[in-house]
Amino acid sequence: QVQLVESGGGLVQAGHSLRVSCQASGRTSPRYAMGWFRQAPGKEREFVAAITWSGSSSYYADSVKGRFTISRDSAKNTVTLQMDSLKIEDTAVYYCVATDDGVGGRWEHEWEYWGQGTQVTVSS
Repeated sequence: QVQLVESGGGLVQAGHSLRVSCQASGRTSPRYAMGWFRQAPGKEREFVAAITWSGSSSYYADSVKGRFTISRDSAKNTVTLQMDSLKIEDTAVYYCVATDDGVGGRWEHEWEYWGQGTQVTVSS
C-alpha cells in the first residue's frame, strides 16, 4: 500500500505563486509515475499534471500549461507542483496521485493511489 500526503496549499492572490508538494511512503514499485488532479467546487475532478517515473517526461492540462511546473525527487519520494500566475479558476482541492505504471495518464482510473487533498484558494 502507498500513502500520499500533500502539503503546501493555502490562500493566495491572483497572479501570485504557490507550491504544493506530496510525500509518498509505503511499498512503491521502483518505477512509479506521480501527478496531480484537482476538483473545484461543483465541478468534476480533472487532471492537472503528471511526471514519469524517471522524471524525464511530464505533461499538463491545457488550462495550466505554461503556468504550472511539476517536478520530482525520486530519492526522497516527493513530487512538487509549482503554480505561477495563479487564476481564480485554479481554486480547487489538489490531489496527489501515483501509479505503479511508470507513465500514468489523464484519466482517474489510470492512477491507483490518491492523497487526501490540499485546498488551494486564489482570491481576487
